[in-house]
Amino acid sequence: MLNSLAFALAVGTVLGFLSGLGVGGGSLLVLWLTLVLGMDQETARGINLLFFLPSACIACALRWRQGALHFRPLLPAVLAGCAAAACFSFLSSWLPIDILKKLFGCLLLVTGLRELLYRPKKKS
Repeated sequence: MLNSLAFALAVGTVLGFLSGLGVGGGSLLVLWLTLVLGMDQETARGINLLFFLPSACIACALRWRQGALHFRPLLPAVLAGCAAAACFSFLSSWLPIDILKKLFGCLLLVTGLRELLYRPKKKS
């Protein structure tokens, strides 16, 4: 049942919705693929990247139409993100999978704790 097309469409829809909200549907997709479906980490990361591209493009286009994206302040972050992604993708091919899993778990824990404990600053 978990490998059925209908179930995959339902999971993809929920994760796409969360991704559009900026929650991090890709991180949840990796967890789903590895923990529930038993997929290896490398394959799950590749599928996550393919899932992320159209989701990110659609979300960015909609945010731009809403006037929520301003490219001038985003450009340094985009360039730094691309450079970091290239460096760490190269680095990840050298690290043992056990270390990558632990690092990914730590990242998810820190992100989850930040989301739980974050309180916006009051404007004065």
